[in-house]
Amino acid sequence: MKRIFLLASLALLLGLTAFAQHDDFQGPKNWFNLDPIQDNVRGVSTEKAYLELLKNKKAKKTIIVAVIDSGIDIEHEDLSDKIWVNPKEIAGNGKDDDQNGYIDDINGWNFIGNSKGEMVNQDNLELTRIYVAGLKKFKDKSEADISKQDKKDFLLFKEVEQKYQQEYSEATQILGNIQGLQEMIKNAKVTLAKHLGKEDFTDEEVLAIETDDAEITQAKGIYSFAAMQGLNDAALQEALDHFNEKLEYNLNTEFDPRSIVGDDYSNLTQKNYGNNLVEGPDAFHGTHVAGIIGANRNNGLGIMGIANDVKIMVLRTVPNGDERDKDVANSILYAANNGANIINMSFGKAYSPNKQIVDAAVKYAESKGVLFIHAAGNDSEDNDIVGNFPNRKISKKKEFKNWIEVGAASWNDEFIANFSNYGANSVDVFAPGVDIYSCAPGSIYKDASGTSMAAPVVSGVAALVWSYYPEFSAKEIKDIIIKSAISHKTQKVQMPSSETEVEFGTLSRTGAIVNVFKALELAEKMKK
Repeated sequence: MKRIFLLASLALLLGLTAFAQHDDFQGPKNWFNLDPIQDNVRGVSTEKAYLELLKNKKAKKTIIVAVIDSGIDIEHEDLSDKIWVNPKEIAGNGKDDDQNGYIDDINGWNFIGNSKGEMVNQDNLELTRIYVAGLKKFKDKSEADISKQDKKDFLLFKEVEQKYQQEYSEATQILGNIQGLQEMIKNAKVTLAKHLGKEDFTDEEVLAIETDDAEITQAKGIYSFAAMQGLNDAALQEALDHFNEKLEYNLNTEFDPRSIVGDDYSNLTQKNYGNNLVEGPDAFHGTHVAGIIGANRNNGLGIMGIANDVKIMVLRTVPNGDERDKDVANSILYAANNGANIINMSFGKAYSPNKQIVDAAVKYAESKGVLFIHAAGNDSEDNDIVGNFPNRKISKKKEFKNWIEVGAASWNDEFIANFSNYGANSVDVFAPGVDIYSCAPGSIYKDASGTSMAAPVVSGVAALVWSYYPEFSAKEIKDIIIKSAISHKTQKVQMPSSETEVEFGTLSRTGAIVNVFKALELAEKMKK
């Protein structure tokens, strides 16, 4: 994503992150649980469903949702009693009581740590890993030097080489732009403080300045633009940290933290590595996701998740960087073997060099009746064209059936989130994913945006419906959610990060937004 001018909107700049978190909440609080008609926002009607359809009913089953993510604060005030506990494991005895290969896996497992308690925090992008491997094998070679057997890998390397260099160049340029922007705003504040005669001043005081002095006029313009765009110190620092981290870790060809885990990374069948420290060093993303699915609805604290009768199984797999296929596959296998009904996957990447092991794990979990919910991604791209992994595609003609791919809808006039990926064939439905207020580590609450937030909305809907209608299969629950979603096919919407208007129905298979009230109504009609 190129930046032509230094004062480009930081909101778009931050669209390059996997999700955007904010301390200042922008959308209507709890809007993802509200009703489109009663509350005039595109929520999923959770509160209406509890009040009108479930008021005198009791759930028949507690649904286990495995959250494959960055880790979860399992002691959060709104989540502590919603965390899955392995009934076959005795806490703290240092033994593998249930003989599943994981010692003291009380609440799940951390696949990016080691037995000493050390953990991976940052990691490369898959793009970087493929580029590094390609350099070792194909550096200074032309296509004429490559054997028929290696040609496919060589062509991938050449593709990745170009993308890597472009991404590195853009990240370097944007970082410089942010630093320049910080300096401009800092200098503007100094000029305005001198003019106003005080260090602390309000936006209103700046707007009221009338002067013919060019320097003060310029400072007023820079300050006012920054205020209008939300370019405060915290937002600028967030952007600065993101691109520093991207260059220092994600795109750094010399950085490889895998030795921390201590597994034989080349052995794709290896399973029993990691540790039971499921929170990890940066659990914001996973904690936020878990809150959307199942934050306690009855404790009077914080927020209310969608599903009440739910337990969250924690699988720490996603670092600040790209997850690795081996860890994703093992997380899926762990979830399937330990009773998960739903697997929420709010992560994704552009390349999957070992897709076959992830596909094998998905196939196994599908045979165990597991439903997969996956985020479509936040690059404003068409998933019918670009790679976004993992995905349900097995081959050109075959795909997994127990899979829902989710794009992000907005509460405001945008309708579809300006960052959301889409796809007439690859995305199933949309769900609330902008300004979602949920749990954050340390028993606090923050707002965040992303398809990472839309996916757990659908996981929560699936868990709620399934808890009252456990007789349905995973495929049937998927069909209920898809068929009951509220259609907006002919609604004109602006394509993400574009001024082009299209019909909403062209951006997914359904042209619809998930709704739990409608899903419960349909489930009641279809019940066995």
